[in-house]
Amino acid sequence: MSSATPRSRGGARRRREQVRRRRRRRTLAAVLGFVLVVGVGATATAFMLSRADVEPPAGASPGASQSADPGDGATGEPTAEQIDFQDDEPAAAPGAEPCTTVSVLSSFENAEMVGNLAAAYNAQPRDVAGRCVTVVAGKDKSGIAAEEAAAGFPDLGADERPSVWIPDASTWLSIAHAGGGVAVVPEDGVSVGSSNIVLAMPQPLADAVGWADSPPSWGEVFEAADDGQLWADLGHPEWGDFKLGKTSPLIASSGQAAMLSSYATSSGSANLSVADIITPAVAAEVAAHELSVSHYMATPEHFLWHARESEVQGSSADFLSAVIVDETSVWSYNRGITSRDGVTRVAGDPPVDPLVPIYPTDGFYVADNPAVVLNGSWVDDVERAAAEDFLRFSTTAQGQQVVRESGYRDLNGSLDDAVAELTSAESAPSGALAFPDRNVVAAVAEAFPEVRKDAQVLFLVDLSASMGYDNTAGQTRLEGAQHAITAALDHFTAGDRVGLAGFTTTDGTITPGLVAPVADIADNRGALVEGVNSLEPVAHTPLYQAVADFAQQQAAMWDPDRINAIVLLSDGVNATGDIETIGQDDMIHVLHGLHAETPVLVFTLGYSPDADVETLQAISSATGAHYYDATDPTEVEAVLGDLVTSF
Repeated sequence: MSSATPRSRGGARRRREQVRRRRRRRTLAAVLGFVLVVGVGATATAFMLSRADVEPPAGASPGASQSADPGDGATGEPTAEQIDFQDDEPAAAPGAEPCTTVSVLSSFENAEMVGNLAAAYNAQPRDVAGRCVTVVAGKDKSGIAAEEAAAGFPDLGADERPSVWIPDASTWLSIAHAGGGVAVVPEDGVSVGSSNIVLAMPQPLADAVGWADSPPSWGEVFEAADDGQLWADLGHPEWGDFKLGKTSPLIASSGQAAMLSSYATSSGSANLSVADIITPAVAAEVAAHELSVSHYMATPEHFLWHARESEVQGSSADFLSAVIVDETSVWSYNRGITSRDGVTRVAGDPPVDPLVPIYPTDGFYVADNPAVVLNGSWVDDVERAAAEDFLRFSTTAQGQQVVRESGYRDLNGSLDDAVAELTSAESAPSGALAFPDRNVVAAVAEAFPEVRKDAQVLFLVDLSASMGYDNTAGQTRLEGAQHAITAALDHFTAGDRVGLAGFTTTDGTITPGLVAPVADIADNRGALVEGVNSLEPVAHTPLYQAVADFAQQQAAMWDPDRINAIVLLSDGVNATGDIETIGQDDMIHVLHGLHAETPVLVFTLGYSPDADVETLQAISSATGAHYYDATDPTEVEAVLGDLVTSF
C-alpha cells in the first residue's frame, strides 16, 4: 500500500484483464528437461544483456571472477581488476575515555554483516583524535530508515541519531534525497560488499521446472507465475499454483528489484527511464505481472520464516514456489537461520529442501551496501573522524574477510567458499545490474499503488471490555486502535476493497458484527471512518468464533485477482462468557480448510501485554500470513502501518 493520493485504476484494470486473457491462451511446454515459455516474444529478449553491458555499483564488481587470495576463502581466479585489500592498522593502545560512540544504522537484510563489522572493529584498540571508539550497530526496515533519514531522524534525540547509515542498496540513498534529505544524506556511498538479488526456489521445484540448470528470463518467470497449471503439467499437482513471493518495494530492496525487473521486461529495455515507468502499456503489463503475487511482505525474512514453517508442516511448496531475495538470505535460510519478526534470529536445523539461487538471463540487480557518514548537525568533527575510520576498516583485508564470512561478496565480487557451497551460488554470474538513477527509483515507488495487486481486506477489531483500559499514551486502547486504523486507511488506493467488523458479546450473541461492508475505498472511506469512530468496548472476547465466521465470509467473496485478507487486532485471549462457541482446534481446522481452495490471509496484531500471542501466531501461520507485535500499545500505529504495506 502507499500513502499516495488515491486515483482511479479502472482503465489500468481493464488493460490488465486484456493482458490476462492473452496470457491464458499461452501454454508452457516441457522441452529437453526445462520449461520454454511460449509467446514471451520481444519483451523477453530485448532486455537480455551480456556482462560487458553492465556497469557495476561504485566500489564493487559483483559479477567478476576475482579473488584476493585463493587461500583466503574466496572463489574464482584472480584478474587484473582485483583490489589489493590493505591490512587494518589498529592503534597501539586505545585512546582516552570516554570513548567516541559511532552509531551505525543498517537495513534488516544486512544487519548481521554490519554487526559483525562493528564487533571486529571494536575488538582492536582504536585511537581517533585521542579518544577510544565504540561502534554500536542498529537496524530498521530500509524504507522506514530512508524516510527517517530524509527528515533528519526527528523522533530521536541528538545522542540517539546515527552517524553512519549503511542501507543494503543505493536506492535508499536516492529515496532519502527524493524525500528532502539532501542536507543530511550524502549523494553517494562507498560500497562495503554486495549481494545479488536473485530468484530463489526450493530445490525440488527448481529442478522440476528446469531452472536450476537453465535459468529463465524474467519474462519467463512472470509467464510461469501466471500459469495456474504449471506444476500440474509438470507432474506435481500437489504444489498447487505457482506462488511468487515479493517484498514491498516501499520497504525492501528486493521488492524494488522485482518491480524494476518487471518494468524492464515489460518495456523491453534494461536502461529504464521515467518515461518507461509512466507509459500506460508498460504499466498495464506490470500490473498483469503483479496478479501472480501471493502477497507482499515487509522483508525477505518474513517470507523465509513462513517457508520454513510450511516445510515443517508438510512442504515449503505449500507457501511459495519462488521468492525474490538476495543471495545472503538464501545462505541464512539454507543454514537454518530464520526470523519471525526480522529482529530475533533463531538457529535451527537446515531445511530439507534448500533454496537454489537462480540468476535470470536478462540480468539481476545488486544490493551494493553503500556506507555514508551523515551530514547531520549531531555528528561533530571527532565523531565524523571516528565514523570514517570505521568505514576505512570495512574495506581492509580484515573487514572484507568479515564481509565474506557474513555471506556477502567482497569488493572483488568473491564469496567465502563455505557460503558459496551452501547457497549453490555462482562464483561469477553474468548480468549484474546497478540500480537506476534516483528519478527512476522514485517513479517506481510512486507508480506502485497503481500497478500492485488490489487488496480485499476486512479490519476485525476486538471490542472486549479491556479495550477500554488506558494505554501508556494517555488514551484508551480502543482510542489508540481507532487512530491507527484511520491512519492505515490512507495506505489504500481506489480499487482496494476495505471493510470493518468488530466482535464482543451482548445478550448471548457476537456483536456488533459487520460495521462497514467490504467495498471500494474510493466509495466507502467515509463509512469506514464513521464505523471506526463508532466502536465501543463492551464485554468478552469470542476470538475463535469471530475469526472462523469472518474468515468464512471473506472466503465466500474470494477473488483470485486480489489479495484476500483479514487484519485482526486483539488485546486479549478467547473469553466467551455464557455463550457457547467453537474451540481453538476447530477454528484452525476452518482456516486450514479455507486455505486449500479460497485462501484468506489473516494477519494478526497483538495489541497489549495481555494478548494471547501464541494463539494469534497460530492463526496467522495457518493462513500463510504474519503476526505483528504491538504489545507495546504506543507502537500500534507504526506496526499497523507496517502491516498494511505487506499485503
